[in-house]
Amino acid sequence: MSSITRIKQTKRTIINQHTRPDNLKGLTQVLTTLIPLAALWWVAVLSTGISYWLTISVALLMSLFLLRVFVLMHECGHGSLFRTPRLNKAFGFLFGVVSGMPQYVWSEHHAFHHATNGNWAKYRGPLAVVTVDEYAAMTAKQQRKYQHARSIWLAPFAGFSYLIFNPRFTWLMGSIGLLAHILKKKLAEPNVSIKVHAAGFKTPYWASAREYRHMFWNNVVLLSAWALMSWLIGPDLFFTEYVISVSLAGGAGIVLFTVQHNFEHAYASADDGWDYDTAAIQGTSFLVFPRWLNWFTANIAYHHIHHLSARIPNYCLAQCHAEYRHLFSDVTRVTLTQIPQALKHILWDVRARRIISVAEYRRQNSQAGYA
Repeated sequence: MSSITRIKQTKRTIINQHTRPDNLKGLTQVLTTLIPLAALWWVAVLSTGISYWLTISVALLMSLFLLRVFVLMHECGHGSLFRTPRLNKAFGFLFGVVSGMPQYVWSEHHAFHHATNGNWAKYRGPLAVVTVDEYAAMTAKQQRKYQHARSIWLAPFAGFSYLIFNPRFTWLMGSIGLLAHILKKKLAEPNVSIKVHAAGFKTPYWASAREYRHMFWNNVVLLSAWALMSWLIGPDLFFTEYVISVSLAGGAGIVLFTVQHNFEHAYASADDGWDYDTAAIQGTSFLVFPRWLNWFTANIAYHHIHHLSARIPNYCLAQCHAEYRHLFSDVTRVTLTQIPQALKHILWDVRARRIISVAEYRRQNSQAGYA
């Protein structure tokens, strides 16, 4: 009997045993994340009179706590950090402000990833992976650009764009478009209410009025916090620490998410023949991290279990893995030192239904030419 078959047979038992959100554990994780992060801002202020390098070091440590903030925000989006939905919503919003990401909007998009994990015809990950045939159709210059744009060294810049620039830009551009639409419609149809005019507005920046409300309040609260922190400690110190820490945290998050699905021969199906559980085991990696890093990443390294059921809280993942270790022998292990190599797997081999590297693609072409 294959491991996938055994997992399918055992899956309901696994979920029932470990889907037990605990409000006290969730609140403990909140406090052990946000209190140290606030303390680090205090240390950053004190460090300015001691050493520039100490100030930068504080920003690096902040980035680890911000990475944890983002993972806990993600947990709230799944409704698994707390037993109480209201607590998941409240702290999800708070974590979204701290990380710079409108939590509800992000969670809606992330839910699509979970629903289609391993189906690369529907979702190709943060790197927007191309197929082997698409890569072959590129010019040599385009191929080099494609590879360079996915370098691990660009991760902090991607983090800046992902957490600082894009959420502000999309909200601003969408809001300008909404206001222009309302003004235009109001001039043409003055007797129609603003609410009705707004309901007819279509934009690529949000999918519903609820998404826009979450974007609006996330940005209003965040920009207010920026102004307050700039007034309290000075804009130079605040934005230096903020941009460095958030960019590094965002970059680390993008790298972690990528290698959890991009690695040598990761399962990558099209619509035909796609299987959710096979994707969780063969298309999702287990990141073998030291205990301290598992703490900062809220056990997201146990990603194979997370994709079996996103309702299992992060504080139950390690125990679940330990209890059913015999079922997860086929899950690909990726260590810290193997992450750069895993990130090189950026091509989708549709026919082989797996992710490969450019080096493997070239070997295949070479062997085919030799044959």
